[in-house]
Amino acid sequence: MEENIFSECQINEKIKLIMGQTNYDKEQATIKLHEFNYNEINVIRDYLGIKEKKPTNKSINQEIYKQIRKHLDKSMREYNERVKNSQVNTQKYTPSHI
Repeated sequence: MEENIFSECQINEKIKLIMGQTNYDKEQATIKLHEFNYNEINVIRDYLGIKEKKPTNKSINQEIYKQIRKHLDKSMREYNERVKNSQVNTQKYTPSHI
């Protein structure tokens, strides 16, 4: 059987926290707490449906190209916005009867 390193008081505090943040009753909170190795944060995350993010290992080269693409995309958006605004301004001030 697994040895419990938490005191009864600590476990009760964790159960109260879980019950306050979820709709679990005391029995269900105790079961879930045991299931998640007495980690109350993981119990609440499971209840809310929050999945744990897995870190992605990117090479330095991948990160460099990601930053370049991000910078170029931003530049193109700004350029297209300036062109659009200048076309609107030229149409606004160009006489239509000529």
